[in-house]
Amino acid sequence: MTARLCPFALLAALLPGVPRPAAAQDLTLPAAPRDSIVITAEFDSYDLPVGGWKNGTLPVERIEGMVQRRAWRLEAGDLTLLSVLAPLREQLQAQGFDILLDCETRVCGGFDFRFATEVLPEPAMHVDLGDFRFLSARKGDRAASLLISRSASSVFVQMISVGPDAPPEPIAATEPAVPLPLPSPVTAPAPADTGDLAARLDQGYGVVLDDLLFASGSAALAEGDYASLTALAAWLKADPDRMVLLVGHTDASGGVTSNVALSEKRAQAVRGVLMSRFGVNGRQVQAQGVGPMAPRDTNATEEGRRKNRRVEAIPAPT
Repeated sequence: MTARLCPFALLAALLPGVPRPAAAQDLTLPAAPRDSIVITAEFDSYDLPVGGWKNGTLPVERIEGMVQRRAWRLEAGDLTLLSVLAPLREQLQAQGFDILLDCETRVCGGFDFRFATEVLPEPAMHVDLGDFRFLSARKGDRAASLLISRSASSVFVQMISVGPDAPPEPIAATEPAVPLPLPSPVTAPAPADTGDLAARLDQGYGVVLDDLLFASGSAALAEGDYASLTALAAWLKADPDRMVLLVGHTDASGGVTSNVALSEKRAQAVRGVLMSRFGVNGRQVQAQGVGPMAPRDTNATEEGRRKNRRVEAIPAPT
């Protein structure tokens, strides 16, 4: 079962600059991080994903030993997820690690993969459900995983390492580097966010239903005609095998538990409208809530909080 980390323990661990234990491995990030966190457990276990989500399960290998969980937040700049992952992958391979799994969002299993594997909670680690990369590797009795995603302004990197004693030396921050030359892209880039909802869904990317309006603390959609729901319903009804997961989000006002419940009610409300008003088959739509854990904007302003009160549609892999 995935470990649950107490948010208060997490905050207590936010101590950048603490000396790191000496060890054999030293990986280098392509840019200096703005924030970092490290949590080390001397006797623990980690379920290392070794395959993508398939047939309702995530294949893992349980590894016991000293587990170190780290996360960094980098200035996004011109960085892409692959430009961060590629040099880290090369460094692991150079040190004798065998790559077990190397996947991007859709191949990993999207939403199902994200919530079946261990992820440090916000604000330490942020995962865009429609855009992340994952890698797991092993070298004898040592293992490591990398999870990389981004927000509008930052790239987030998580590394979980496990071994019989001190884990591999954590990633060392460097001064900003010259952008790395990248190999040919292995997947098509996301279509421009120009309102072409169907094109993004067709390529497996999630979409934010930006025109939906929720009052703070309310699960009810404001009255109105929503173009995003019209387009989403048309996309679903064009092929009965298409399925989406509606993911509800809230701003950070109030408690986490109540906000997670509220966000699921918002997703369920959207599902109900798709079914009752547009005649979408309920089998094609699932709903889930994640509360304030994946903000897309600041919670310090009303405009930012309004943007965070949203529902996203994530297409199921076909």
